[in-house]
Amino acid sequence: MLEDAVKLAVSVPKSYSRYLKILQACVNSRAIKHGRMVHCQIIANGFNSNVHLGTKLIIFYSRTGDAELARRLFDQMPERNIVSWTAMISGYTENGFYENALVMFANMCRAGYKANQFTYGSALRACTSLRCLSRGEQIQGCIVKGRFVENLFVKCALLDLHSKCGKMEDASYLFETMSARDVVSWNAMINGFAAQGLSKDSFLMFSSMMRDGGIPDRITLGSILRMAARSGDLVTVNQIHKLVIELGFEFNNSLTGSLLDAYAKCGSMDIAYYLYRRMPEKDIISYTALITGFSHQHDTDIDSLELFKELKWMQMGIDDVLLCSMLSICADTASLSLGRQIHALAVKHLSNYDISMSNSLIDMYSKSGEIEDARRVFDEMTERNVITWTSLIAGYGKNGYGTDAMKLLETMEEEGLKPNDVTFLSLLFACSHAGLTNEGWKLFSNMVSKYDITPGEKHLSCLVDLLARKGWLEEAYNVVDSSKPGTSILGAILGGCTKYGDMSIGQLVATRLLDPEYHDKSV
Repeated sequence: MLEDAVKLAVSVPKSYSRYLKILQACVNSRAIKHGRMVHCQIIANGFNSNVHLGTKLIIFYSRTGDAELARRLFDQMPERNIVSWTAMISGYTENGFYENALVMFANMCRAGYKANQFTYGSALRACTSLRCLSRGEQIQGCIVKGRFVENLFVKCALLDLHSKCGKMEDASYLFETMSARDVVSWNAMINGFAAQGLSKDSFLMFSSMMRDGGIPDRITLGSILRMAARSGDLVTVNQIHKLVIELGFEFNNSLTGSLLDAYAKCGSMDIAYYLYRRMPEKDIISYTALITGFSHQHDTDIDSLELFKELKWMQMGIDDVLLCSMLSICADTASLSLGRQIHALAVKHLSNYDISMSNSLIDMYSKSGEIEDARRVFDEMTERNVITWTSLIAGYGKNGYGTDAMKLLETMEEEGLKPNDVTFLSLLFACSHAGLTNEGWKLFSNMVSKYDITPGEKHLSCLVDLLARKGWLEEAYNVVDSSKPGTSILGAILGGCTKYGDMSIGQLVATRLLDPEYHDKSV
């Protein structure tokens, strides 16, 4: 139909009103080719100096992403009006040229033009995007002096500015003075509180909106779902899910993706998977949310291979977050074959994958018993962090290479990296399983004295297990004598006493185990 209209514009007697209508159709449908054809006809028929057509062409090129050509047309206009200036300011803002938009706004003011509500709205959006509150407040000063101070569109733009710049008190004052509110103003407040980490205030604002008779849109519901997901609030997620269905958004792909992500983060993977299967258009974002959720649930019976096949079939952009989550599943299920395929995908799709990806590969290969492959990934890395070293140390420990784990610690320290509590836990585990009692005892002492790390119950448990296995029962008991260890730690010492026939330490441990305060602790 649009093509027929363009052909008609070429063949019938020319009028600028007809060109305006066709250009608007090109704007609405983002029809670049047809819009350029109409532009050629406008020039050929001498209408290029018409201010209305010139403005419509600026809007057309701005909406189709060519802000540079829009500006060139603006500069060539023999006359301009406030709509022309607003079109150019709005075009810059829509295309991300926020500084240019504000310079254009300043030029407009110097040229003596008075802004309308749309001019103010576009200029304020530019300030908001730049998080430039001071310039926004200057524009607000102009608004207060003019006739748009109570305009809903302008007030919403001001609300958005103050809330996104972290000035929630000012935003709240503006909100309270509004004689009428729409969903945009409610969203500005809800998102503003959420951005400042004030989830409670954000939820309260949403409740006020519902009590006030406001009807949430996709943006409102998406914001509340993200907050509920962050706090693991499954009850709220269920309530919003019900509201999504009541408002007819059940088959909205974006909201379904937000629901899927929220359920996944709350641990309800059955519902998340159900939603994913019902999505009319599956995308990489929802797929990543699903896989990430499954990667945090180690007891899932999901067929990871089937999901992986689906990923390759979808042929969408593959990123490191998704592949790291897939590798986490492979590591927890020791799915070496799938892990190798994902490694191949990473090499193919991510030319320079980051530290997180390499760390995930080390973890996957280590847990699958392929410590040489893990070491190969480690050696190929140009940059490493504490997690990298700790992952390989843990891999050596789990595969019985305690001496190699200790050597890796020495190299790590030589390169100036400081081990953390997880590193030491992995090392103690490695020493315990390799029978390196002296090394483990020295390691524990260095952890406390050299690195000032307070040992947790897991560190104590590992050390006690290490000492008890070797028969160093007095040392093992002294480690926990002044603390209140769990029965599992005391049980390890008692097991050593039984093995080595140490009745004296055994009696001390038995006495503590019979103490009522340990009765509610599990062995």
